Amino acid sequence: MEIERTPNGDLETWTAEEVASAFRAGEVAIIDVRTIQEYAFEHIRGALLLPMHFFEAERLPSQEGKRIVFHCGSGVRSEKVARAALAAGFAPVAHMAGGFAAWKADGQAYMGTDMATGGSVRVAGKNG
Repeated sequence: MEIERTPNGDLETWTAEEVASAFRAGEVAIIDVRTIQEYAFEHIRGALLLPMHFFEAERLPSQEGKRIVFHCGSGVRSEKVARAALAAGFAPVAHMAGGFAAWKADGQAYMGTDMATGGSVRVAGKNG
C-alpha cells in the first residue's frame, strides 16, 4: 500500500492483491464507481455499485468495522472519487491501483457475462 499525505488526509492506494486479501478476510467493503453498464457486464462479486456521477461523499456509510476501498476500470475515476471524499472530510480513504483491469490481471475471481446467453457467469480466480 502506498500512502499519499494530502492537506485533507491520507490517500491510500492499494494493490489488487491487497484489496482481494482484505476483501476475503471481511476487512473491507469495495465500492465500484464505474457506470451501471460496466458493472452489469463484469464486476467484483460482492462489490457495491456507486457510479462516480452519483457520488456524494456525505452519503457514504461509516468505516466502523470495515474500511472502504473505491475502484473503477483503471484507477483514474476511483482516485478522483477518493480525493473528493477526502475533501469532504471522509478519511482515511483508499482506492485500488489499476482498477478492475489490475484485479483481472492479478487473477482474481469476478462476475462476467456469458456472451452466448447474456447471463452472469462466475470467472474463477487463482484462489478458486
